Amino acid sequence: MPLIPGSRLGPYEVLSPLGAGGMGEVFRARDSRLGRDVAIKVLPAAFAEEPERLARFEREARLLASLSHPNIAGIHGLEVVDGHRHLVLEFVDGVTLADRLKSGPLPIDEALAVGAQIAGALEAAHEAGIVHRDLKPGNVMLTGAGDVKVLDFGLARGSSTTANPGDQGLSASPTMTYAGTMAGVILGTAAYMSPEQARGRTLDRRTDIWSFGCVLYECLSGRSLFAGETVSDTIAKILEREPDWSA
Repeated sequence: MPLIPGSRLGPYEVLSPLGAGGMGEVFRARDSRLGRDVAIKVLPAAFAEEPERLARFEREARLLASLSHPNIAGIHGLEVVDGHRHLVLEFVDGVTLADRLKSGPLPIDEALAVGAQIAGALEAAHEAGIVHRDLKPGNVMLTGAGDVKVLDFGLARGSSTTANPGDQGLSASPTMTYAGTMAGVILGTAAYMSPEQARGRTLDRRTDIWSFGCVLYECLSGRSLFAGETVSDTIAKILEREPDWSA
């Protein structure tokens, strides 16, 4: 079901696209019943009938519904219109940390304030038994009031889980699925993956702590902790090299 500005999903009028990735497409919409803006997340049309995609989509809804924290963007509901599922999410007005970092590193006070709020969101998720698995600057929103919201739990799972072989083929930039020769399947964004995630091994909250360190490093230095010309080069750096601490 193509969504364009002016189209409707039940009581929601689509206003504009907000972004797209492997886990879904997100649109800004207006809730005519409550008079508020929301974010509508739908599966890409090519995957809307795939059982694994639908299961992941519904799992994201359940995970978000189990979390309540000021630094985690919330969910209003999971709805079905004409047989198509969509998530109704909190709309966060601001800029992503990724966009903010395009202009250079954050001042240290700002970096620590942002980092503390991200850490608070992760701690709340971990205490609920949830591992994000795709923390990166593009999934962190900064509001005009200085608040931080962690977004996109589309890859989240309960802790101490391995990647699901059924997730093979869900590849899309910037979030990738990498089906390698190793036993597991790698889900996430290469530059922010922990070594165990890059190897497709069992994950727990420590994988998010690693990703958080990568994000904080980028906030302070203005550059990625692990970056290579290709995904393979990036993963090799994660597995084999020490960070450039001089940055």
